Amino acid sequence: MKPKLMSLISKTESENGSDSSSVVVEGSDQITYTWHNVNVFTTLEASRGTGIFRHRRHQSREKHILKNVCGVCRPGELLAIMGASGAGKTTLLNVLTHRNNDRLRVTGDLFVNGSRVQPDDLTSRSAYVQQDDLFIGMLTVKEQLVFQAMLRMDRHLSHEQRMARVDEVISELGLLRCADTKIGVPGRIKGISGGEMKRLSFACEVLTNPPLMFCDEPTSGLDSFMAQNVVAVMKNMAERGKTIISTIHQPSSEVYAMFDRLLLMAEGRVAFLGEVDAAYQFFSRNGLPCPPNYNPADFFISTLAVQPGKEDSCRKAIALICDEYDKSEEAASVQKAAKENSKNAEDEKYDSLGDVHVRKSPYKASWWTQFQNVLWRSWLEVIREPMLIRVRFFQIMAISLLIGAIYFGQRLTQEGITNINGALFLFLTNMTFQNVFGVVSTFCAQLPIFLRDHFNGMYRTDVYFLSKMVAELPFHVIYPFVFVAIAYHMVGFTDDVVNFLVCAGIVILVANCAISFGYMISCLARNLNVALAIAAPFIIPLMLFGGFFLNSGSTPAWLTWLKYVSWFNYGNEALLVNQWRGVTSIACRSNQTCFPDGNAVLSFLHYDQSSITVDVFCLMGLLIAYRTVAFFGLLAKTYRKQ
Repeated sequence: MKPKLMSLISKTESENGSDSSSVVVEGSDQITYTWHNVNVFTTLEASRGTGIFRHRRHQSREKHILKNVCGVCRPGELLAIMGASGAGKTTLLNVLTHRNNDRLRVTGDLFVNGSRVQPDDLTSRSAYVQQDDLFIGMLTVKEQLVFQAMLRMDRHLSHEQRMARVDEVISELGLLRCADTKIGVPGRIKGISGGEMKRLSFACEVLTNPPLMFCDEPTSGLDSFMAQNVVAVMKNMAERGKTIISTIHQPSSEVYAMFDRLLLMAEGRVAFLGEVDAAYQFFSRNGLPCPPNYNPADFFISTLAVQPGKEDSCRKAIALICDEYDKSEEAASVQKAAKENSKNAEDEKYDSLGDVHVRKSPYKASWWTQFQNVLWRSWLEVIREPMLIRVRFFQIMAISLLIGAIYFGQRLTQEGITNINGALFLFLTNMTFQNVFGVVSTFCAQLPIFLRDHFNGMYRTDVYFLSKMVAELPFHVIYPFVFVAIAYHMVGFTDDVVNFLVCAGIVILVANCAISFGYMISCLARNLNVALAIAAPFIIPLMLFGGFFLNSGSTPAWLTWLKYVSWFNYGNEALLVNQWRGVTSIACRSNQTCFPDGNAVLSFLHYDQSSITVDVFCLMGLLIAYRTVAFFGLLAKTYRKQ
């Protein structure tokens, strides 16, 4: 029995007075997709030497991956792309979805409903089930689908209709048993099985009822029953007017029988494209009949595979099959369809989906709805790791107690000046290293998930960036405050409530400046390893010009600019001014060179008593500046190759 996943629109129509029992895509929403003479090249750079002495030569050559690939998929069709490993299936699918690697050079024409395709044109009208399962492991299965429903379904649908759709998809794809189970993080948090995760990937895309759908091996990791169930869902969608294009790896005979059309790839070329039954006839005409009682999918894949030890003969046989296809009626029919579907390519009145050209947002949800839901997801992600929260609190308490024990009970003596100044600077260094390395993975680790969601038209870059910051902000205030509250009185700083609160406020600002710097590194770095490698080398110079290791008045002129971008500089000055400006007397023995009061200490360090307000504003300015650079760094990663 085939699943029925289109009832939501039926329900909506019945509520509006329509008694339609099945959902059929209207002509204006149907999509015909054609591609003509698609070629893909990748650059191979030669290198010489070994190990760390390996370097690139200037000469490079191109490898031809896809070779003059043509095809068509119409509304109501389930097109299966099959072939042996390395045949070019996933590469073709990535070209069709404009998800190309920057190192690829793509030529050819893509047309949708008679007009040329642009990357953003398909965002709001298509879905893409990727081969890799990318999820936030802290969410449950139902929460993940609710999140998708809130951001990807049409605005006019009510919350009740969205939740009904979520429950329906969960039931039809067999996710009811694990609906309230966390998705999990491999190696860290146990969650749902691999098969359930693959079904969840498919459910996220089926949820939106898209007119055009791409699937990259959606049955990988599933048993035969669930694989058949997933393909049945795809077939059911196609029967209602959807256009479905999917790569499939070794389907069973039952799954193969559900396909409407078949695209066989071999060595980057098209070996056949046409009706499933016509594939038998084509191979039989070329002396390669499929044996009886044999899975045709296995037969076609093995016939078009390059066998080890027989590379030359296999490639010659594949070339003959592809050449025969190029001369066949099936190829002529595809070429004709591609030509007919490009009729509006030069008509500027139409966009690439065949509609009157109107500037539309690719996002289904409003900015505020996006922010609410992404913030909700980010908050769940933070609070659902209680062990991490406890470890961070234990770390804060342990370090603050250690500093308090080492500098315990300092007095206002000449020796105490150095100790107090050192303890204050330790406040800054601890808050810096702890927070920078605590957030440096924030954006690096989830970049693939963010890019996938962003390109699917779910939420904007600024929404994601702000949500992550706001969700983590309470802990970024509480942790520094707890740290100061423990160590402040143990060390013996000025015993005044106002001074304590000012000290805590400055440390919180410094901690958030360090967090902003960590965000910037996380957004600018290519990956997490690079971010971790460059964080410390960038922090050290800023720390050296913080006024503790190098007196503020003796900074080399050509390096003076560094102290103006260092939160150590402003934080150290503000903490020292807060500590010493009210001290009127410091004990001194007769044989010592003494600082008679706090003003003398500040004068020696070249600090002004009235500069604390300026320092606070400078810290706030650095906080904003670093986060602004971080945002634009993240935004730059969303620009994809056309």
